[in-house]
Amino acid sequence: MTAGAHPTRRIGVLALQGAVSEHASMLSALGAEPVLVRRPEQLDGLDALVVPGGESSAVARMAARVDLLPAVRGCIDAGMPVLGTCAGLILLAERVVDAGALDGFDRIGGLDVTVRRNGYGGQLASFEADVELDTASMHVAFIRAPIIEHVGADARVLATHDSRPVAVQQARVLAAAFHPEITGVDRLHRMLLSLID
Repeated sequence: MTAGAHPTRRIGVLALQGAVSEHASMLSALGAEPVLVRRPEQLDGLDALVVPGGESSAVARMAARVDLLPAVRGCIDAGMPVLGTCAGLILLAERVVDAGALDGFDRIGGLDVTVRRNGYGGQLASFEADVELDTASMHVAFIRAPIIEHVGADARVLATHDSRPVAVQQARVLAAAFHPEITGVDRLHRMLLSLID
């Protein structure tokens, strides 16, 4: 390692379902080392974590077998930066309006937002759109995406689409209703890396 160089960041990708390989590829392209996470002990030594999209109830069911989501919450409480996309947003949200399919399963929680699962509609209603993040536009995919219905006082809106919040941040937690990895937009992944001490 050259003088002044940083060690490679080890970024976990929750690898139960969803766009795992796309997130891992994007992290690799940014110079990080992606680590696939399926069990709580695999969280040890990570610098940050990505919770990908997928089917939130399927992820919650698979994670419950090994008590993975409470372990992720412990990492967040200890200060680990986390990025959640689509289903990741749902699992991070403190409040889910239509949580029926998640009843009886742990979620991660901790993000002061209220979301509605599949709020933009089912698979056939999926679409791509430009969203505004700060002063920059990003082209991203909404796939059976959740709607952020309310952003609490502890979170702030990062990006909007049609005047609706679609990405938020609370301390070291970033979350988006969309899939940036599908269209190759790495802005949120760069933000995640910037949150590492």
